[in-house]
Amino acid sequence: MITPVNVFEQLESDVRSYCRSFPAVFQTARGSILTAADGTRYLDFFAGAGALNYGHNHPVIKAAVLEYLAGDGVAHALDMHTTAKAEFLTELAQRRLRPSDLDYKVQFTGPTGANAVEAALKLARKATGRSGIFSFMGGYHGHSLGALAASANREHRAAAGTVLSGVTMLPFPDGPFAATAGIDTLAYLRALLADTHSGVEVPAAIIVETVQAEGGIFVAPLTWLRDLRAICTEHKILLIIDDIQTGCGRTGPFFSFEGAGLIGDLRPDLVTVSKSIGGLGLPMAMVLIRPEFDVWKPAEHTGTFRGNQLAFIAGAAALRVFDEAGLSAVTAQNATFVEDGLRDDLLALDDRIAIRGRGMIWGIDYGPIDPTGALTKAIGRRCFDDGLLIERVGRNDAVLKVLPPLTVTPEELDEGLRIVVGATKALLDTCR
Repeated sequence: MITPVNVFEQLESDVRSYCRSFPAVFQTARGSILTAADGTRYLDFFAGAGALNYGHNHPVIKAAVLEYLAGDGVAHALDMHTTAKAEFLTELAQRRLRPSDLDYKVQFTGPTGANAVEAALKLARKATGRSGIFSFMGGYHGHSLGALAASANREHRAAAGTVLSGVTMLPFPDGPFAATAGIDTLAYLRALLADTHSGVEVPAAIIVETVQAEGGIFVAPLTWLRDLRAICTEHKILLIIDDIQTGCGRTGPFFSFEGAGLIGDLRPDLVTVSKSIGGLGLPMAMVLIRPEFDVWKPAEHTGTFRGNQLAFIAGAAALRVFDEAGLSAVTAQNATFVEDGLRDDLLALDDRIAIRGRGMIWGIDYGPIDPTGALTKAIGRRCFDDGLLIERVGRNDAVLKVLPPLTVTPEELDEGLRIVVGATKALLDTCR
């Protein structure tokens, strides 16, 4: 007999993942708080893996969607013109693109980040006439075959069941490989491109995250990003910034690359955006394209659910909320609070712990203590038992990822950090 308690075990595929780390049946959510069916309260430092920058059920964004539905607004329209799409595009242009002199065309893809990456890779190849892609060790870009080929996790890649080709992996700055091997990643890249006997062709594009989220929260230095842009320009390689998890204000500015001065002539050629662009956790994805590279013919990259109308409404409202709530400044202030708190309270427990981050995405690396990830798993589970959702990422999942909604209150932020510190202390004490 199927019951509400065992329905997931009996009917849902074993591919399910996050529910294994967070074994509760959630029923309601508001802001940074989730409530389970049994009434247990959980503080959310997971934020839908970055899809809930504005928190759960933000009242302003939710009201816009409910009003649109109550008025029988179009709910599905493929890529046809609608008032909802016009509103979103207008807000995006006026609030985000024009103020930063970003004259991008906007392509709406299927409603996942992976599909936006697929579109960007295809377009780069079409625009340049070259086929190769350069990506970075530790990077994550999605699980469809093209995006997976550019992703680094060996376990995830193995699930493809086929050869993943066409991508050359480079060391990421300050990542474990570059640090261990003592490699200057840009010097390596320059030599690779200049050497006529390197055996590697000049690629169509280089795809990079400004902060490797799933890779363990490794932050690309801003000067490094500017130099990477210069190399791409020199060799006529398209620069793709994957802003799917670190965009929409997660690092402070709306686009993570704005802090690197990558605007005007230095702007990325293509930008993939998804997750929180849908405002309320609604699925939407897009590629921002420099006009000279918008060489698509009609329907060359299509999909029934490209252009989610409800996400257009929620996304437009979210763009207004971002400005009106001053979330960029709030995030900068909260980032200082998180960094100071982790340095003062967490690193004092064991100086082998490492912290890394930018804006409101931080990693707590327990790998130097236990590279197997077992300690991190135990700490993450203790956090859950104490009422906090927090994800594990990086090599062997040895890094806790601090990723609360940007709308988190100071009291909630302090509460979450105290839970992390308490769980760390408790588990470290058992190791000694």
